[in-house]
Amino acid sequence: MEYTQLGRSGLSVSRLMLGTMNFGPEASEEDSRVIMDRAHDHGINFFDTANTYGRSVELGFTEQILGRWFALGGGRREKTVLATKLYGQMGEWPNEGRLSALNIRRAADASLRRLQTDYLDLYQMHHVDRNTPWDEIWEAFSVLRQQGKVLYFGSSNFAGWHLAQAQEAARARHFLGLVSEQSLYNLMSRWVELEVLPAARHYGMGVIPWSPLYSGLLGGVLRKQQAGAASRSSSGRAAQTLEAHRDQIEAYEKLAADLGADPADVALAWLLHQDGVTAPIIGPRTIEQLDGSLRAVELKLDADTLAKLDELFPAPGPHGSKPAPEAYAW
Repeated sequence: MEYTQLGRSGLSVSRLMLGTMNFGPEASEEDSRVIMDRAHDHGINFFDTANTYGRSVELGFTEQILGRWFALGGGRREKTVLATKLYGQMGEWPNEGRLSALNIRRAADASLRRLQTDYLDLYQMHHVDRNTPWDEIWEAFSVLRQQGKVLYFGSSNFAGWHLAQAQEAARARHFLGLVSEQSLYNLMSRWVELEVLPAARHYGMGVIPWSPLYSGLLGGVLRKQQAGAASRSSSGRAAQTLEAHRDQIEAYEKLAADLGADPADVALAWLLHQDGVTAPIIGPRTIEQLDGSLRAVELKLDADTLAKLDELFPAPGPHGSKPAPEAYAW
């Protein structure tokens, strides 16, 4: 496994991040434990979860799975850079969601209890809260840091100007600010390249792409269909997107085959080649999916291949090969 720093922080993290959203709803607790142990065997030390994950079973259920795994000992917690999130509604009563100082305090303590740990390595805002001022948010976060409950803070699904707001408010308080941003980013959804990636690079933040395979559409969906394998991409919105982009995805899978690589590995490797990207989130439901993801770290894409991928999946904007504002203006 390769490692890098998380943004401008001194924290060393693996180039792949283990996502746990499937733990509970899609993978049993026993299977989830096996996957987490295998991730450590592979050198993956960066784990991502959220207080709302597992809600189809029970609110907070995924964090509970991680907590019971940590309780097994064997250095599991010590080897893990643990990231969780808050924002989502955890109950029907007021102040059980979003980013008020009251919810930040309650949500952090509740996550710590479920995770059976006394501190979080990275605490991420799952979404922007437009109704809570940044002074309130940073004051509440600074208390958590002073108490030793949280070491670093991050964001998720922020626009570039939200990152600027957050970082300038932190700067005014002489606070470290955000060290990472978790964004939807993959070959088929490159919107963050316009503003979010440049803002993150400017402020020294690591970028953590979620849905790197775009709900499986970049994971060899056509090949799997031909083999008769079931896929989440075969129904619902994913199936509609597949039909709208079938020719594009067909050409992509051919390119991957010409490289002698799995399409999923190419999608992950492409992200790892992007300036500012720390670690794409992989969300395996099985050991086989986890083991397969490791190939992406070793896959090097040459300039010709990167250019072909840009042709297949152009950057956003009428002049997308250029940075904003030139991407959409003169």
